[in-house]
Amino acid sequence: MAAAAALEAAAPTGALWGLVHDFVMGQQEGPADQVAADVKSGNYTVLQVVEALGSSLENPEPRTRARGIQLLSQVLLHCHTLLLEKEVVHLILFYENRLKDHHLVIPSVLQGLKALSLCVALPPGLAVSVLKAIFQEVHVQSLPQVDRHTVYNIITNFMRTREEELKSLGADFTFGFIQVMDGEKDPRNLLVAFRIVHDLISRDYSLGPFVEELFEVTSCYFPIDFTPPPNDPHGIQREDLILSLRAVLASTPRFAEFLLPLLIEKVDSEVLSAKLDSLQTLNACCAVYGQKELKDFLPSLWASIRREVFQTASERVEAEGLAALHSLTACLSRSVLRADAEDLLDSFLSNILQDCRHHLCEPDMKLVWPSAKLLQAAAGASARACDYITSNVLPLLLEQFHKHSQSSQRRTILEMLLGFLKLQQKWSYEDKDQRPLNGFKDQLCSLVFMALTDPSTQLQLVGIRTLTVLGAQPDLLSSEDLELAVGHLYRLSFLEEDSQSWVAALEASGALAALYPVAFSSHLIPKLAEELRVGESNLTKGDEHIQCSQHLCCLQALSAVSTHPSIVKETLPLLLQHLWQVNRGNMVAQSSDVIAVCQSLKQVAEKCQQDPESCWYFHQTAIPCLLALAVQASMPEKEPSVLKKVLLEDEVLAAMVSVIGTATTHLSPELAAQSVTHIVPLFLDGNVSFLPENSFPSRFQPFQVTDDASGQRRLIALLMAFVCSLPRNVEIPQLNQLMRELLELSCCHSCPFSSTAAAKCFAGLLNKHPAGQQLDEFLQLAVDKVEAGLGSGPCRSQAFTLLLWVTKALVLRYHPLSSCLTARLMDLLNDPELGPAAADGFSLLMSDCTDVLTRAGHAEVRIMFRQRFFTDNVPALVQGFHAAPQDVKPNYLKGLSHVLNRLPKPVLLPELPTLLSLLLEALSCPDCVVQLSTLSCLQPLLLEAPQVMSLHVDTLVTKFLNLSSSPSMAVRIAALQCMHALTRLPTPVLLPYKPQVIRALAKPLDDKKRLVRKEAVSARGEWFLLGSPGS
Repeated sequence: MAAAAALEAAAPTGALWGLVHDFVMGQQEGPADQVAADVKSGNYTVLQVVEALGSSLENPEPRTRARGIQLLSQVLLHCHTLLLEKEVVHLILFYENRLKDHHLVIPSVLQGLKALSLCVALPPGLAVSVLKAIFQEVHVQSLPQVDRHTVYNIITNFMRTREEELKSLGADFTFGFIQVMDGEKDPRNLLVAFRIVHDLISRDYSLGPFVEELFEVTSCYFPIDFTPPPNDPHGIQREDLILSLRAVLASTPRFAEFLLPLLIEKVDSEVLSAKLDSLQTLNACCAVYGQKELKDFLPSLWASIRREVFQTASERVEAEGLAALHSLTACLSRSVLRADAEDLLDSFLSNILQDCRHHLCEPDMKLVWPSAKLLQAAAGASARACDYITSNVLPLLLEQFHKHSQSSQRRTILEMLLGFLKLQQKWSYEDKDQRPLNGFKDQLCSLVFMALTDPSTQLQLVGIRTLTVLGAQPDLLSSEDLELAVGHLYRLSFLEEDSQSWVAALEASGALAALYPVAFSSHLIPKLAEELRVGESNLTKGDEHIQCSQHLCCLQALSAVSTHPSIVKETLPLLLQHLWQVNRGNMVAQSSDVIAVCQSLKQVAEKCQQDPESCWYFHQTAIPCLLALAVQASMPEKEPSVLKKVLLEDEVLAAMVSVIGTATTHLSPELAAQSVTHIVPLFLDGNVSFLPENSFPSRFQPFQVTDDASGQRRLIALLMAFVCSLPRNVEIPQLNQLMRELLELSCCHSCPFSSTAAAKCFAGLLNKHPAGQQLDEFLQLAVDKVEAGLGSGPCRSQAFTLLLWVTKALVLRYHPLSSCLTARLMDLLNDPELGPAAADGFSLLMSDCTDVLTRAGHAEVRIMFRQRFFTDNVPALVQGFHAAPQDVKPNYLKGLSHVLNRLPKPVLLPELPTLLSLLLEALSCPDCVVQLSTLSCLQPLLLEAPQVMSLHVDTLVTKFLNLSSSPSMAVRIAALQCMHALTRLPTPVLLPYKPQVIRALAKPLDDKKRLVRKEAVSARGEWFLLGSPGS
């Protein structure tokens, strides 16, 4: 029995000896992994591995010893978590002793120590022992890169787990590491070394007398000058090294006396990258430095920064210089001063003012803006710095404004002044009397009003911006100032013909009205109301000129100032009253007048969306009014009124739709539920009780299919705008009846506008309806209606429109039926009557709508629905194209082109090789829509996939040049843009075509359209430069 047990024990040991022999003597690598796996699984112990290695570890041949230790180290790297404390002690003593061995053995020893440094069972004191041994016995910088990296890893591991033990070494640990790092050149190792230095400082290891040595061993790499080799597998970038070194240099104030002279030297050098790195490092240092560290270097730092901002040709250097000055000033501002300490901030700012203020007196000279930027950078650092500089600069700039009479000079001075005023907004003052602007308020207002009355548009624009900034200062402007400001803005909004001043004045009015609603209600709204009344009077007389200018300006101004709830309650009734004047026939109105009012109403609605109270006020005021106007206009009359019928035009109803949709999307579900109980019964039951002025001559029955109700049916678009913008959780009353009525109307052929609106409304409600039996019933009704309508008859077009919108509603929400409906749509591509429309339908399926099925309107729009549609349907489109008769192939090409044109390019690029031939064939299609869609799809692909596109360069050049003479201007422009993009393909591929292209592009240079000529010049210029040096 004993003999059998001995044989069983000897068998695995014999296998282990075999593996060890194969690794050490046979120079095979595989056995090491096998031994490690066996140890991990418990087949062997580490002690057995050491015993098996016994003769190898004591072999007189260094290479054999190295192989033996390498095997043991690899096992430890895999199994260090299994080691007991006693084993760790013996292994560390063994490895420390081997550090004195032959240099061939050292790399394997270091790997073993790295494994042991990861051991949880490491007894106290051994981390210090290992590092002392490495510091004393190993000349690290003579080792290969990978072994040096191992040393850094050992140090990092011990710093992470044995911090207190290492700190017990005191400054000896820092000195030892300095010796390890000194002379390091490999960027992979430097990243680790910089991190170790940063941890030494940030974790308060003792630096002792070695602060300067530690600085020297790291600062010798500053500034970083490293260019990664091409195809570098390690992915180390220059920026990684820069940021890592900067974190070290800026980590402690103790480096200041050594670092600041170095930074000044590098800023003053001629190397752009050194300037940038130095200024950025100075910026970082200011976060940890105090006055004590900066004191002796402030004059030199200021001189260097000033010179760079004054003289540099690089905007980046200027920006970094200004950022550094900002940080320096902030550092001096936050330093805690002793009672007897010198205050460096005032003297520093005094030097800046002394060197810059005289340049502010020369608005035509080169240094005026650099000086202003320097002063503003310092002033923006703290409230104290801002007060100091502002109180010195404002009187000077005010004086210079009056001293110079030219508008260009005044504009420069006012722009500088504006910069200093903006800085005041950063700081708050508990005591109003402490604000530095209070003493200059009257002079500033006078200066701004002078600018607003100046004939120069550019000076007016700066004046408007300055007025807005002054108004943003709390309690600065008096009521008299505000009245004057409102008067100037009113004048600029109406009396100035220049569009820039007009737009700026409207923006300023909106910003200031939100802050001073009482002033605008008192001084501006009455003037606008009077202006609107005068405009109505002029419209009554048919004065076209007045109609196109002051009347429209007034509408824009009313919407622009509607930025405060109290003002909305004044402007909204004015706009609605204006619409009533149209309805009563008191004005010679055109559709453009009503559309302009609706656009203003929409802008007011957008401004109300941020405030729930204003949003509800707008909704319950404007929506009933618009519906009442539309219902009144839709009533049948013995003598049709041209004025009232304006309200029923397609464009006017579309403008009303946008107003109602915008006013509904931000309603809370509770308020929306209140509104829906009025509006849906209006359309289904003719309940007009909630409408203002609701005494209509006949009943409102929009779903009645009679000739008398044709105008009323058009108002289904307004119902669509409301119900399709409601939150999803709002219950719609009489939904079953509503859906059936919409479905019936959607296939009515007498009014395409009404049937399309009904189809869109039906689709919008389908999209939001929760899954369940009722949704399935609605879908079945829709499918039956579509199939019945697509047969022969007058309603084929309407049935197709219904199919298209229902398909889109389901595609957006990933409904299973969407695939069946899409397949039906593809079948229609072969239809001689509906085929072209079906092809254009793919554009609708892939694009975003503005009135229904929008995310803003709470539709269910799943992410990546386009990608899913592409994956599910493009293969069928391609297959259908190949199988289709020749006369319907263009329909498939058009549909495919629409899908690809609206697909995110990262999704399209992998599929490009298989689809490119079809896209090229689409360019030969005579349909301009197909050509334009395909060109729009190809142009970005030329930029993003040049290698694939270059395989078809001959076809691309020929087709693009042919299309550059297309009858369609849009196609000519797109073809020339593609010719321009072709130059991004590899130059050797293009050079054979260069003469042909340059000759062919001479023709569009004489095109009758300026935009075409512009693209031709741009494309031909790029082809001329093709292959030239530096191109």
